[in-house]
Amino acid sequence: MRTFDFSPLYRATVGFDRVADMMDRVLAADVAQPTYPPYNIEKTDENAYRISVAVAGFGSDELSVELREGALIVAGRKTEEAGETTFLHRGIATRAFERRFALADHMKVTGASHADGMLHIDLVREVPEALKPRRIEIAGPATVEAKRVETVEAKPLNA
Repeated sequence: MRTFDFSPLYRATVGFDRVADMMDRVLAADVAQPTYPPYNIEKTDENAYRISVAVAGFGSDELSVELREGALIVAGRKTEEAGETTFLHRGIATRAFERRFALADHMKVTGASHADGMLHIDLVREVPEALKPRRIEIAGPATVEAKRVETVEAKPLNA
């Protein structure tokens, strides 16, 4: 596996250490990625997404969805059944799990629903107005001269 040195990035930028750390985590070969439970990530609109997690065998009260430090954490803990059941074959995994999803800036969780063995989590990207692209009007020579005249003719407030 090839390794990358991000130290030049740290020297030339400010505030991008989170990106470099994320790249380090993604490129780490020795970290085994969990495969349980399976999930889908869908783009449902230009700024809307849905994460669907297969949680067969779990009830809504045994699942938790939490947003912490820029990460969405989905966890499931099966409660112990009162009676002892003897299984001839146990193919439905109901082991405890915790799945983490790193969220981009300005991502908001709008809701979660649990139906038919699937947990659906809806997200939307809400970019603040100050960060959205905006068109700047370019002033012509006449407009610049008019503003200069207004500034010269302005009277002081205490005169």
